[in-house]
Formats: sequence, C-alpha cells, structure tokens
Amino acid sequence: MKRSRNVKIVATLGPASETYDTIRALFEAGADVFRLNMSHGTQGEIAEKHAIIRQVEADLDRSIGILADLQGPKLRVGVFANGSEELVEGASFRMDLDEAEGDLARVCLPHPEIFAALEPGAHLLVNDGKIRLKVTDCGADFADCEVVNGGTISNRKGVNVPDVELPLAALSEKDRADLEFACDLGVDWLALSFVQRAKDVFEAKGLADGRAAVLSKIEKPSAVERFDEILDASDGIMVARGDLGVELPVAAVPPIQKRLVRRCRAAAKPVIVATQMLESMIESPMPTRAEVSDVATAIYEGTDAIMLSAESAAGSYPIEAVQTMDRVATEVEADPTYSQIIAASRSAKGDTVADAIVAAAREIAEKTEIKAICCFTQSGTTALLTARERPGVPIIALTPLARTARRLALSWGCYCVLTPDQSRFKGAVVGAARAARAGGFAGETDQIVVTAGVPFNVPGTTNILRVAPCDERLIYSTDPE
Repeated sequence: MKRSRNVKIVATLGPASETYDTIRALFEAGADVFRLNMSHGTQGEIAEKHAIIRQVEADLDRSIGILADLQGPKLRVGVFANGSEELVEGASFRMDLDEAEGDLARVCLPHPEIFAALEPGAHLLVNDGKIRLKVTDCGADFADCEVVNGGTISNRKGVNVPDVELPLAALSEKDRADLEFACDLGVDWLALSFVQRAKDVFEAKGLADGRAAVLSKIEKPSAVERFDEILDASDGIMVARGDLGVELPVAAVPPIQKRLVRRCRAAAKPVIVATQMLESMIESPMPTRAEVSDVATAIYEGTDAIMLSAESAAGSYPIEAVQTMDRVATEVEADPTYSQIIAASRSAKGDTVADAIVAAAREIAEKTEIKAICCFTQSGTTALLTARERPGVPIIALTPLARTARRLALSWGCYCVLTPDQSRFKGAVVGAARAARAGGFAGETDQIVVTAGVPFNVPGTTNILRVAPCDERLIYSTDPE
C-alpha cells in the first residue's frame, strides 16, 4: 500500500481500537506504526493486540512497526478519606510518608527519594500541573508547602518535581518485567519514559540486547539539558510534550521541539512529535484549526513521525483522527514552501563513504528524472542516512530482515520491502527495479537510483551507487555481475 506522504503516523491502541477490523482500518487510513501503552492493560491484552497487528501485516503484506511504551517511574499521591479535597491559594498543605488517608491538610506521597532531593523553594506540581505547591520546609519524610495554584486534588494524582533531579531509575520493576515481555513478544521499538541521563538508555538497551530498538522520551528538563548524550545513546527520540509542558514553562516547549527535531535529523535518528496533537478529536469528528496547524508545524520542522494518543486509543473517532493527520501531511508535503524549508534545514556534513553516497543519490534524484532511491540495507543505517537527506523522491528500503523493515516503518519516507539475500550486484539492481514497479513508484521506461554495499549482507558497507533502468532486459544486457 503506497502512501502519498513521507511523514509517518503512529497510532496508539486502546479500548476504542482493539479489534482486527479497527486496527486494519487504522492502517488502511494511514497508520504506519502502532503504539502499545504498557501503562494500561494486562500483558495478556497487550499480547492480543500484538497478534492482531501481525495478522494485519500478513494479510496486507506490508511491514508494520510496533512500539511498546514503558510506563516509567510515575510519581503519585496516596488516597484521601473523602476521595478528593479542594486546595485554595495561600493555604498550607503537607506531603509526607504517613500512609493514613489524606485530608485538607495533608496526604501521603510514598516516594522517600523525592523528600531526599527536595529543598525549600522547590515546586511540586500535581494533576498535570493544575495544582502548584511551593516547598517552605522539608525533611527526610515530609514537605510543608504553600498552595500557589489551587484546585481539586484527588486519589493517586500524578506529581511532577521540575526543579530537582530525582535519583530515580528510568526502569521500575514493572518496566523491567514489561520490557522482557515486550521483547519476547517481538515488538520493534521500546519507548523509555522519564529519561534523565544516557545511563538510563544504556540500561534499557542492555536488557533489550538487540531484540528491540530503544526510543527515549524527552519529558524532563534534565533530559533537555543532556539531550546530546541521550540522543547519542538512543536509537530514536520522542518529544513527549505532555509532561515536558508541565515541568517547563509551556512557552518553552515549541522552540525545544524545533531544536530537538533538527538535532535528531542531523544524527539520522527517527524522531516522533507526540501529545495532544488532535486532542479535540477524542470527542469531536472535526479538529480545531489550531490543532491542524500544530500537526502541520511538526511536519514543516521535518519530524519523522507524528503521534496520536488518546485520540486513537480511547476517542470516539479513531479512524477519522488518522485520516485527518494523513490529509494534513499530504497537503503540507505538496506545498512548495515545505520543500524549501526542508532543503534549507539540511545541515548534516558526514565524512564517510555512505554519507557521500546518500547525498549523491539525493542530488541525482533532484536534478534528473529519477523516480525512486532504492537502498539495500542490512541494519537500516543506509535507509536512515537516505531519510536524513529528505529527498524529493520515494525511498524504497530493501532488506532481507523483517525486523529491519519493521523498525524503518517509523522513519521518514521509507517504503520497506522484504527481499531475498543478494550475493551479486546485478541481482540487487533487478530486485530494486521489480520493487519500484510493483509498488507503483516507477514504470518500465523510468529510471531509479540503487545504493548498496559490497560485500552484501555486511552492515555499514554502503559503497555503490547505480542509476539503473526499470526494464530488466536492459539491466541484464548492460550491468556487470
């Protein structure tokens, strides 16, 4: 199934999208990767969704990526005797380790590591930042606070601590169990929540042991500060604007988003822009103009993928939300301004043979009547480097490995095709021509660019570029063995 756009769409599965028919309809509407949120649902329910996605993949003969999003160390208050309380501005409120039910004056916060790191003047944000508390006094087991912004506080609401770096491991015991389960299941990507440092990523990659690629969610100020080292350690990045917008001033998020997307592109690593992209479509069949503009902005920035969360997981219009994203992406990418912005932001200056070959492939494709760039890739690196160039023609990534094809489903412009192992370059060129014709990218009279590495099936050896005809008879009569 050929897409009319290059940016990819990630759709979260949930109660509104857990049947075969709905998941297939979401893929046909435009979803390229499905997100399984490990914060919700049992392992058995997750396994069922995974099996359905793989069935859709087999039925439609298209590689589909699956991303398992680990919950991470979510901080929450305890419970209240009345279920909830109304905090008013200027009032005093205490958080402590006492497990007794809370009231208007105090509540349990069962995280001693928070109290150990707090200092007077620090802020605690409750319920996605709706309630703001300022610490006036604190110790090893308590924090006395002043209510800066009041509101309703209720059972087990989330707590953010933006002003201090908490000595928390990115992987809880639940996350470790979920990671092992997801890798055994065969997911393609693991999303790591609340990353604070590169060490968090290395730990997850060690546990995954190559079974899945690791994507770091940037949602803490410390992650923004250490972004370069986190990016270097990660296989991909998610700009998770929800918690980021709670822990940082909301006005700081757009420039951070733009900066992170550009850095990811320069590093040739896929980046997802996520959270509240079409929030109103949870309940409405039509998005707001501002939401459409938000999605368009992320695409103009050059992001690899845009993501739906509750819109496709729990909303009333999951398929319509995907269709809306698809239409916006198609419209943006047809805009001449998009091509200009993408070309102007092309900043990578690689110094390897592979860097030079993919840059040359893009240059040839832009200046001649080339219909597609076909790259043979073992690990996916050549396809990622080609995607970094953001060429004006489709990228056909040919690989003998299903796991590589599935991981590349997240990367900009990559149309993935499973191909038999190749031992001769002529066979590779013929395979590329067939894939271009079968996918509807080129006809017999057209030409394609083929990149590959000799010897075949060795990662990191891209060293050949060939402008080839799509007519196999011409390939057999002219190409060397």
